Amino acid sequence: MSDVKVTKPSIDELRKELKRENSKKEYKKVLRNTLIVVIVVAALAVLISSFFVTVLKVTGDSMTPTLETGQIVIAKNSTSFEPGDLLAFYYNNKVLVKRVIGSPGDWINIDEAGNVTVNGVVLEEEYVTEKSLEPTDIEFPYQVPENRWFVLGDHRSVSIDSRSNVVGCVTKEQLIGKVVFRVFPLNTFGGL
Repeated sequence: MSDVKVTKPSIDELRKELKRENSKKEYKKVLRNTLIVVIVVAALAVLISSFFVTVLKVTGDSMTPTLETGQIVIAKNSTSFEPGDLLAFYYNNKVLVKRVIGSPGDWINIDEAGNVTVNGVVLEEEYVTEKSLEPTDIEFPYQVPENRWFVLGDHRSVSIDSRSNVVGCVTKEQLIGKVVFRVFPLNTFGGL
């Protein structure tokens, strides 16, 4: 039988081993804490986006120049709108953004030149690039039904909106919320 020789580790070797073990423990602790923070932030982001805000990407020309294709905007969940607010809503599995013109019970009229009146008062619409009555297939004056909003695009000659029975007035069931903030591109960052 051969003799097994056992040597005691030196102090330096013990220190190195202790440092290595402590480093492993510290690494595991940092990794665990990082994962917890990531999970909490992700959960908060999901909750916020589910209950408070929705992020939307703009496509199409119906809201130019206010909103351009490719811009990213935030809609705050809401069921209360003032004339002039930008409203995001679902339509045929798409999301549309239009400007609120009339609320439930309001009388809307659009003349041949495209001037809009609400309850007999002509709207000052500095955001409209091109006034237009068309495309329309409803008769004016028009009363907005209960629990609905009359909406128009800012680029009236190309917008399909509440002037057409295709889209009609927006119902509560269709609502996403009020578009309140532009986040991308950065040169357009800010409130609407």
